[in-house]
Amino acid sequence: MTCCDLKCGLITGTVLGALIAVLGGILIPVGNMFIENTVHNETVLENGTLAFDTWTSVDIAVYRQFWLFDVQNPDDVVSQGAKPVLVQKGPYTYRTRFIPKKNITFNDNYTVSFVLPAGAIFEPSMSVGTEEDIFTSLNLAVAGVYGLLGHRLANWLIQRSNSTLFQNRTVKELLWGYKDPMLGSMLGVFYPYNDTIDGPYTVFTGKDDINKVATIERWQGETSLSYWNDSYCNKINGTDGSSFHPFLDKKEPLYFFSSDICRSISAKFDRTVDLKGISVYRYLLPPEALASPVENPDNQCYCTDPVLTKNCTTAGLLDLTACRGAPVFLSLPHFLYGSNDLHQGVIGLNPNFDEHSIFLDVEPITGFTLRFAKRLQLNMLYGPSDSIVILNKIKDYTIFPILWVNETAVLDDETADMFKKELIARMELLEGFQIGLIVVGLILFASCLIGLIVVCTKPNNNKLSLVVK
Repeated sequence: MTCCDLKCGLITGTVLGALIAVLGGILIPVGNMFIENTVHNETVLENGTLAFDTWTSVDIAVYRQFWLFDVQNPDDVVSQGAKPVLVQKGPYTYRTRFIPKKNITFNDNYTVSFVLPAGAIFEPSMSVGTEEDIFTSLNLAVAGVYGLLGHRLANWLIQRSNSTLFQNRTVKELLWGYKDPMLGSMLGVFYPYNDTIDGPYTVFTGKDDINKVATIERWQGETSLSYWNDSYCNKINGTDGSSFHPFLDKKEPLYFFSSDICRSISAKFDRTVDLKGISVYRYLLPPEALASPVENPDNQCYCTDPVLTKNCTTAGLLDLTACRGAPVFLSLPHFLYGSNDLHQGVIGLNPNFDEHSIFLDVEPITGFTLRFAKRLQLNMLYGPSDSIVILNKIKDYTIFPILWVNETAVLDDETADMFKKELIARMELLEGFQIGLIVVGLILFASCLIGLIVVCTKPNNNKLSLVVK
C-alpha cells in the first residue's frame, strides 16, 4: 500500500467515524421522541392501550390487612377512669377490589366515567386467626351517641339497653356489622361494604392532554366536596393514586383523592428503589399532611372542633364526622406523627415509620403505581360526662383506636417480566444502539485521526537519501 493510499484510507476512516458518532448523537433525541410518543400513546385511557388494559384489570391482588386493638382493663377504665391498656392483634387479611370497574362510559370531553364495586373475601392463610376471634373494644353505639346526641338522651338510650362502654365482638362483627341492641339496627366499622359501590368517578383520558390522564374531574357527579367549610379543603385534586401522568419529575408532588379519608392529599418523592428489577420512585405521605394548622396553615379548614383539638393545635388527626355521619377520627397507625396528647390517652401504642407510614412506588416513565401501602387508623371518641352514668369516672377526652388497616398491592412476577420486556428492554436496546454508534464512531474517528497524524509527520525516506548524497 502506497503512502497516498494509506492517507486516503485514514481520512476516509476519520470522516466515517465522525459520521457514525454524529448519527448516534442524532438518534438520541430521535429515539427519545420515539419513546415519548410511544409512552404517550400507551398511557392514554382508551381501548387497546396498555394503560386501559391495566386500569380495567383486577389481576393484581389488592389486600386489606386489619390489626384490631383489644382492651385489657375495661372495668378499670369505667370504674376508676384509668387509661385503656391496648394490645393489637393481626393481621386479619381480606382480598378486595377483585370486582372490575363497572359502567365504564366514554364521554365527549375526553373523560371516562365508572363505578368501583366493593367486596371483601377473607384470606385465612394470610391471617393470624379466624373471623370469629373475639375482641374487647369500644362500644361503637355508645361512642356514636356520645358524640352526636345530648348526654341526657344518650344516657337514657344506654341504660334502657344495658349497654356498656366496652363490648365483646368478633372480628367479623366489628368490621362488617352486627345488630346493635341499643340502636336496633346494623352497625360496624365498615358497614355496609359488600355489594356497595364507590363513585361514580369521572376521570380524564389524557387523549387531549397527557398530563391530565387519570385526573379526577368529578366524584359522585360533583367537581368538589361539601364536607369542609372551605373551597381549598373541598377541592378534588389529582388521581385516585393508581396511576399518574407519564415522565414524572422528582420535584413535583403527586396529588391524589381518596374517598376513604374524604379529602385530597399529596405525597413527596423520597428515593429511587428497585422493584423486581424495575426502577421506581418512592413517594411518602409527609408529616405536614396531617400536621396541626399551627405547623401547616393549609390544614386550618380541616380543624372542625377547636375544643377537642386544643384550639387546633393537635397534629395527626382528621375529624370525619361531617363525611361519615358518625364521630369517626382518622390518623396514621399508632398515631404516627400525632401530638403527645393522643399517645398519652392510651397505653400500648408504638408508632414505627417502616410499619405505619404511607408510600407509593411509581414507575416514573409511565406513571403507573406498581406497589403501594395505604395505612390508616380508625378512632372514636369518649370523654367525661355528668349525665352519662357509665362515663362519670372518665377524667378526660380520649381518642380511642378501634383498628388500623394496611391496604396494599404489588405487581406480580409475570406482570413485572412483561413490563420489563415491553418497555424497559426496548428502551435499553435503543439506548444501547445509540451509545454503541457513538462509541464505535468515536473509536474509529480517534484511531484513524491518530494514524493520519503519525503518517503525515513521519519523515520521507526518499527525501532523506537525496540529502545524504
